[in-house]
Amino acid sequence: MSFAPEQFASANKAAIEAFLTFANTAFASVERLAALNLNTARSTLEDSVATTKALLAVKDVQELAALQSSLARPGVEKAVAYARGVYEIATEAQGQFSKAVEEQVGELNKNIASVLDKAAKSAPAGSDAAVAAVKSAFAAANSAYDSINKAAKQVAEIAEANVAAATDATVKAVGAAPAKTKKAA
Repeated sequence: MSFAPEQFASANKAAIEAFLTFANTAFASVERLAALNLNTARSTLEDSVATTKALLAVKDVQELAALQSSLARPGVEKAVAYARGVYEIATEAQGQFSKAVEEQVGELNKNIASVLDKAAKSAPAGSDAAVAAVKSAFAAANSAYDSINKAAKQVAEIAEANVAAATDATVKAVGAAPAKTKKAA
């Protein structure tokens, strides 16, 4: 069995397209992350200036305690929002990478199946058992890949749910803390 130059050209074109998909996804994600970091840095600087001005205006310990409790929640909420933003960017990039890999694996599977069918047609008499064994091994490998892929998606979904739950719990805990502080004072 031989491969025609068109097959090599087609394979090279597919590889270049896959590389460009990965590169574009990576650059878009880095660009979004850079914008998030820049906006967060700008917001943090503005908040620091406002906090400094508020601290300079404090006249007694009670005002300082009230100011401190009022500043804690927005800071934690902004940190949680930043973490959510980073997580969202990473999750979307991972999803796009996974989709591209799945497409490549699907195309590879079609090509291998085609090659196996051509090999079976041109195989010498009596090699049916060997061809069937190769096809069976190929089917088993695909089944294993599908199982691993499904398990990985389930793990990602569970992790995403746990991150969301932890984030919500953190925000609620910080929201409850100032109320407890006010009751104690």
